[in-house]
Amino acid sequence: MKRIGGYLFQATSWLFSRAPHFILYGIADIIYVFLFYIIGYRKKVVYQNLKNSFPEKSDQEIKSIRKKFFHHLSDIFVENIALIKMKPERISKMVEFKNHEILNNLYHQGKSIVGVTAHYSNWEIFITLPLFSPHTTLCVYKPLNNKFFDRAFYKMRAKFGEVPVTMKDAYRTILQFNKNNKLTILGLISDQRPPKRSSNYWTTFLNQETPVFLGPEKIAQKLNAAVVYTHVDKIKRGKYLLIPTLLFEEARNCKTNEITEAHLRLLEKYIQEKPEYWLWSHKRWKHKRDPKIPMHKKLL
Repeated sequence: MKRIGGYLFQATSWLFSRAPHFILYGIADIIYVFLFYIIGYRKKVVYQNLKNSFPEKSDQEIKSIRKKFFHHLSDIFVENIALIKMKPERISKMVEFKNHEILNNLYHQGKSIVGVTAHYSNWEIFITLPLFSPHTTLCVYKPLNNKFFDRAFYKMRAKFGEVPVTMKDAYRTILQFNKNNKLTILGLISDQRPPKRSSNYWTTFLNQETPVFLGPEKIAQKLNAAVVYTHVDKIKRGKYLLIPTLLFEEARNCKTNEITEAHLRLLEKYIQEKPEYWLWSHKRWKHKRDPKIPMHKKLL
């Protein structure tokens, strides 16, 4: 059954990857109706996350953002299935890159980069990053339990020359590249929910007490890498703009938690501008702070 399911998935990906724009997003509209109206996928989670994050907004505004989010979620669902079999030429037309000289300048300065992003817009579009930077791009990912799907997404992420590395191997891998004098971009998604046992840094994010991974800051400081936040802006269906922002050139010169707060505040700003594109169905605030763990004040 797993093998049959795998073949069906591959066939679906091939069909989606060849479908004209209007058909692909017509399918997304059908999926939206199914997710939102028929099964009600995590509607309550999305509503509560939005309500807590934007207490100043009316109930009508919250429900409007929720609908927009589910439309967007349906879009990235069909896009990411299509990306697995989509020809590189078509993928490259989906993406524009702004301020690419930031990455080029850091490369010529001999600087590796810790690249921070989030579950915003369509984060899988970062597979195109090797098209815009001379650095070797290392993409950190969490392996899927299903080996067939894990292999399919691995191949997709490597399509333009990215080097996918698991979370547990990321630090060891980047040290090896550094030892061999190869300049890298280590791509990290910063808005994952840390395991409860690792939730030792808490700050206020979107009006809520929030645990935050310190990984990007710790790795950047150990390597003295530059820190770049790359935002994915959704221009329209099937069209994205990558916008890098240089946060710090020398991570070792930063104060404790300065890097963490900087990339978190930038993400917060982008979410507040276009909230419908963040992954609200994620149970980001599942864990509550132990009173013994202090809250950290915003540094910016």
